[in-house]
Amino acid sequence: MDIVGTGTLRSLWDELAGTYAGKTALIVEDVAGNTCAYSYAELNEEINRAANLLLGLGVKKGDRVAMQLCNSAEQIIAWFGTTKIGAVMVPINTQYVRDECEYIIRKCGARAIITERDFLDVHKAIREDNPQQIRNILVTGMADTPEIPGVLNFNRLLRRQDPRLLPTVPLSSEDTAEILFTSGTTSRPKGAVITHHNLLFAGHYTAWQCSLRSDDRYLTMMPGFHIDFQCTAAMPTFTSGATLIVLEKYSAHKFWNQVCVHRATITECIPLMVRTLMLQPRRAWERNHCLREVYFYLSITDQEKADFEERFNVRLLSSYGMTETLVGLIGDIPGQTRKWPSIGRPGLAYEAKIVDADGREAQPNTVGEILVRGVPGKTLFKEYHNDPEATSRVLDPDGWLRTGDNAFMDESGIFYFVDRGVNMIKRSGENISSTEIENTLACHPKIAEAAVIGVPDAIRDEAVKAFVILKEGETMTPEEVIAYCAERMAKFKVPSFVEMRTSFPRTCTGKIQKKKLKD
Repeated sequence: MDIVGTGTLRSLWDELAGTYAGKTALIVEDVAGNTCAYSYAELNEEINRAANLLLGLGVKKGDRVAMQLCNSAEQIIAWFGTTKIGAVMVPINTQYVRDECEYIIRKCGARAIITERDFLDVHKAIREDNPQQIRNILVTGMADTPEIPGVLNFNRLLRRQDPRLLPTVPLSSEDTAEILFTSGTTSRPKGAVITHHNLLFAGHYTAWQCSLRSDDRYLTMMPGFHIDFQCTAAMPTFTSGATLIVLEKYSAHKFWNQVCVHRATITECIPLMVRTLMLQPRRAWERNHCLREVYFYLSITDQEKADFEERFNVRLLSSYGMTETLVGLIGDIPGQTRKWPSIGRPGLAYEAKIVDADGREAQPNTVGEILVRGVPGKTLFKEYHNDPEATSRVLDPDGWLRTGDNAFMDESGIFYFVDRGVNMIKRSGENISSTEIENTLACHPKIAEAAVIGVPDAIRDEAVKAFVILKEGETMTPEEVIAYCAERMAKFKVPSFVEMRTSFPRTCTGKIQKKKLKD
């Protein structure tokens, strides 16, 4: 089934601007409560200006443009402006520090960087080390501030561009639109290659899953660098001609008021949000909203779900997916009864099954690994950037993708999630590779070996715990271990707990038995 055809993000925006010209496409609210809004015609013109700006700087089809941006109108404009000329967006987590940013920029070969003032020093330092690779750094949010030597003022230059798109090279739905780096379970992030077809399909798919209409108002606080923002919020909203409401940052104190004030008909939640919202004082007006659906990602207890739905007068739409699947490809099906605590069934254009350790299809109600099937470059990510070995480990020639996650399926074909793979930690909606943290710890001159696991956390799903063995004769405190990590990785990856040990439980082949550490 092909519901995209030859479409591209460029053709999508040209069609949207014609069909929904004066309708509100985007509303952005910053942390101070200030808002800005764009109609579909206005937003398309801004996207064209961004495309022309990049063309004028020599950015060509296939060039990578790295972006480390907080949620903002500029983030949306830069994203689609880049893809309109056939260049490739490379989003970077806003919590990443220099080492993490530099790895991604080097790995993808980014030729330009679009960022904001808070991250500028990091990227100037990276460019100093890579002067032949990085041609330009553009900084957003500085329309009325003095010029900074060596960088370009994105907003000021944007205003000087023609709102009509300059001539560009032909685009195909199979062209790469984005390289999205995801931690997975390896020591370094892998770049998931995502095509124009992928993003357009994700829009149509999630619109079907949520029954989106052009009169809907989808409010999201998910970060723009994340697949959930792109494929379960922005793309389905725009594809449907609906209105996307973007919050710069989530605040438990403000969020439900924002839902009501913006008259949102759909929003999304992660467990952290459910729990922190339940801690807020009750308000007389909190059940008087316009919400039809709350798109939800794993996982909360039965009681937490019941309490949340009763208090806020909402219902949760469950789904399961990952960056490589683009969307919640297993989820509640429109028009069918929702069977909590299941994660639902495979949706349109997908297959799924449970297999045992030998790769054989498991019997009903037997826990095994989730395998999902789609078409690479269309309904699944295309590949890992410059990493055919990693691609072949998870994606076979028939389109079956190994998720590394555990679940079971009942006799009626409904799936029930059990847990993530052993090396994956889920903290406040972020996937964290324990191997990446372990490798960082192993670089410390006093540390002989480290093991990192996720431990239950009532608010954030899981907290990061590190077990450390020191080299003989060395001394080090848990606080020093945490401080060392804080200098070298994003805040959400830094261990909350450190336990010093003299040995680890191991298998007969010498592997650390993380299950025993958890126990």
